[in-house]
Parts: sequence; structure tokens; C-alpha cells
Amino acid sequence: MTNRLFVLTRLVREGAPRLAQRPAATALLLGALVACTRPRLPVTPYPAPVRDSSSPRATADRSADEDIEYLRERHLVVPVANVRPEQISDSFDEPREGSRRHRAIDIVAPRGTPVLAADDGKVLRVSWNNAGGNTVYTVDPDSRLVYYYAHLDRYRDSLVAGMPLLKGDTIGFVGTTGNAPKDIPHLHFQVMRMPRDGKYWNGEAINPFAMLRAEAEHDREGGNGKK
Repeated sequence: MTNRLFVLTRLVREGAPRLAQRPAATALLLGALVACTRPRLPVTPYPAPVRDSSSPRATADRSADEDIEYLRERHLVVPVANVRPEQISDSFDEPREGSRRHRAIDIVAPRGTPVLAADDGKVLRVSWNNAGGNTVYTVDPDSRLVYYYAHLDRYRDSLVAGMPLLKGDTIGFVGTTGNAPKDIPHLHFQVMRMPRDGKYWNGEAINPFAMLRAEAEHDREGGNGKK
């Protein structure tokens, strides 16, 4: 590089009178001179992405049966305080508008009853929508299951996305916001598999009814975990 720099400098010095009459040639020569003096940095290739086994894409590779068995092993608590598993009805396949199915269970309770986290994990989203009213999305510790709580009368104070949760923590209170009948306070509780694209609000629904009913004896021994 030193030899090329010397030659270019000499050309500029000796040919200055002629280059002054040819601006384009001057610009070209000066550009070459700058390129020669610019330090060359080593090229470092980007490493290949590492696949996180807890990411939504990775968990979606598991079968539905595996996620159902995983849900069974989570030992969910009834997500409404003072409601026993045997008091819950299976409304998962009930028809709704048009050909739509419910794909969730409704847990009826007096307005203002604490809504509890059914599982450990963290809050994904706290928001309002026309159908669900005040809603909360949470996820289990392995990001395999999404829990959706809707029609809340209000949220627990300081509830925010990213907040860690323990099973039985209060996240809100039973209400009738959204499209719920105003005379039937209840919690709309839905469990979904985390989809491959990470759009957790659009995952495949799993019926949690049998799992909650199976926890009747477990809940009687340990209580509802209410906080």
C-alpha cells in the first residue's frame, strides 16, 4: 500500500496543472488516494443462529398430544377463588355465533371474585378488546402453553406485561366486560398451545376441563392457592 500511495501522491503533485483543468479526473484520483489510506478491517462472519429450546418455534414442534400431557402435569388450580373443580361445567364445545365453537370454559362466580393464575409463569399481555373486555394473557415457564383470562371487572393493581406469576396469584377480578351477559359475571378461561409463529392469541385451544376436575382432590388437600 505504501508504494501505491507514493505513486499516487507523485502523480497528483506533478500533474496538478493539468488536473486543475479536468475536475472529473481530479475527483477520481483523490478517491483512489483515500481508498489506499483507509485501514482495512478484518471481516468477521455472523455466527449461525442458536435455536432456543424454550422459544415458541421450538415448542410448536411438539405434538398436540405431548402438550396435552404437559398440561396435565402442570396441575392447574381453578382460576377463580372459592370455586371447586366439581362446580365447573364443560362449555368448551358449546356453539357460539355462526359455526364458531366456544373453545374455552366459563366459570361463573360473583362479581369481584378474585381471578387466580392457573399456573406459574409470567404475564404476556394486559389489554382490552371488544369481545373479551379486560383481558390477560399469561404463559407457562416453558412457553408451551398460553392462558387467556377474559371479561375481568378490573385488573389487580400494578399488573403489567412481563410480571412473573406463581400459581394462585391474583391477576384480576370476575366481571362482565366485553360481550359477556351483564347479569352473569364469569371468567372466560382458555388454554392454547403456543403457535409456531409466536402469535400467542391465535394458538390451538386445549380443553382444560378434565385436568381441572382431576385436581379436585389435590385442591382439597392444598387449597386453591389464593393470594
